[in-house]
Amino acid sequence: MSNERVLAAVGGSLAFLSVAAGAFGAHALRSRLGPELLVTFETAARYQMYHALAALLAALAYGRWAGHQAIWAGWAFVIGTAIFSGSLYLLTLTGARWWGAVTPIGGVTLLAGWVLFVWGVLAGNR
Repeated sequence: MSNERVLAAVGGSLAFLSVAAGAFGAHALRSRLGPELLVTFETAARYQMYHALAALLAALAYGRWAGHQAIWAGWAFVIGTAIFSGSLYLLTLTGARWWGAVTPIGGVTLLAGWVLFVWGVLAGNR
């Protein structure tokens, strides 16, 4: 199976999980979390959806006009989402505030993904 197909499937799975997390937050956590933690959980779900769509875009861009950097970007989106959103989910669900120190690592990885995406589109070899 090609890299872009795997990336697209992972991106679609992340989008599915983002919707599930949003519903879980809206229905199961609303009465259990304070407003600040609920906003943090919603931020995690929102960024997960944004970057799930970005991973899908990277897979499509590779197939159309971007170079291998687009695939690298897509995987940076996936890894960055796991770290960024994952740490925020863990922070809200466990109450362990130290997970917040992990979140910027995911944010930097997401930023690197966008740099790789733009580079791939501009330097594309398709």
